[in-house]
Amino acid sequence: MHTSQAMATRQPSSLMPMVIIGTLFFIFGFITWLNGSLLPFLKIVCELTEIQAMFITFSFYIAYTVMAFPMSLILDKVGYRRSMTLGLCLIAMGCLLFIPAAQTHWFLVFLLGQFVIGSGLTILQTASNPYIVKIGPQESAAVRISIMGILNKLAGVVAPLLFTALVLGEFSGVNEKTINALNETEKAEQIAQLANGLVMPYLGLAIALFVLAFVFSKSGLPELDLSDETHAAETENKRSVMEFPHLLLGVATLFIYVGVEVIAGDTIGLFGSQLGVANATALTSYTMAFMVLGYVLGLALIPRVINQRQALGASAVLGVMLSLAVVYSSHESHAVASLLWGWTGIATVPDTITFVALLGLANAIVWPAVWPLALAGLGNFTAKGSALLIMGIAGGALLPFVYGALASSLGNQAAYWMMLPCYLFILFYAVKGCQLRK
Repeated sequence: MHTSQAMATRQPSSLMPMVIIGTLFFIFGFITWLNGSLLPFLKIVCELTEIQAMFITFSFYIAYTVMAFPMSLILDKVGYRRSMTLGLCLIAMGCLLFIPAAQTHWFLVFLLGQFVIGSGLTILQTASNPYIVKIGPQESAAVRISIMGILNKLAGVVAPLLFTALVLGEFSGVNEKTINALNETEKAEQIAQLANGLVMPYLGLAIALFVLAFVFSKSGLPELDLSDETHAAETENKRSVMEFPHLLLGVATLFIYVGVEVIAGDTIGLFGSQLGVANATALTSYTMAFMVLGYVLGLALIPRVINQRQALGASAVLGVMLSLAVVYSSHESHAVASLLWGWTGIATVPDTITFVALLGLANAIVWPAVWPLALAGLGNFTAKGSALLIMGIAGGALLPFVYGALASSLGNQAAYWMMLPCYLFILFYAVKGCQLRK
């Protein structure tokens, strides 16, 4: 009887935090995958080159590296709930910076806004990821992480569609080709109208985030008590976290993974805009939809049918195949999209764009598979190992620059050659790297 009473009292305290943190993960996805719409949009509004456009993602993701340590100090000082509230306020302030940026077309202000938003997400991620692991039983932590991942990527489906509807409005069909076909006067007028379309949606988003921060501060979310946790190192002669090769290779794998994930999610709009695809700012939704499908397949198959290493290896092999398909497929044909979803009435896209979107399926399982493999056996070095893995997010800031440089010299389609060695490295980690202990 005492056991059943304890379970009854424990259940509500675990469910409500799950709902609250789930809301945060949806916000992570919504804000993060707006970048896929901002890339082609700001490339037009600020008249940027391919490499200059990559600064939009760089300024966002570099915040994870630059601000990770300061935000961890804040987390230790004020606790999890207050840190999450602060993170929401920072994101709101970053959104407000988009208003003067839109009115002046000053690209540096856009980049500052992106950095502030990325800083807010850094503290939210630092606080919420361990929270969702520790809020319930350890044996079901993977299920909770997967549910959060689905919410995150579902937001990635919604965000580009809302951006296209609210920001572009009647200009939803605008892309680089249509803009460049106008004379200088008409071009300047349309760019001004496009930029003004950012003001009200981002003002509304900032207000909503401030309101959510206030509600969140009053939510009564319990603080984590980690005082009773103990760790035992896998081997007692380890004196540094740098002595775990499977961890260091895991950091490199996450660096590469975040890079290819950002490229697949954010450059698809740039590529589509260059090809003249209608509603190019919404194309990130296709990549995110396939990522959601990948998460669902992971929940269904792991560990019932395949284990985490096998899933990681299969994801890497699929990534290699799709990278080759992107490079060699035709942007005139819509056959693959017609086969996959054309029968539903959803607009089809060229085969090259479809294969970029399908990279979302290859990427979905990588993050949840690498973390447990990289942290295995770290014992009392686990916290430091987790911090190193978070630093791998910097791949989302740097690898898109490689894509941008290749796109400028070789063209957008040929630039996807860079994905091939990235997925081959992920495959190496699944087959061999995650087992190295010396």
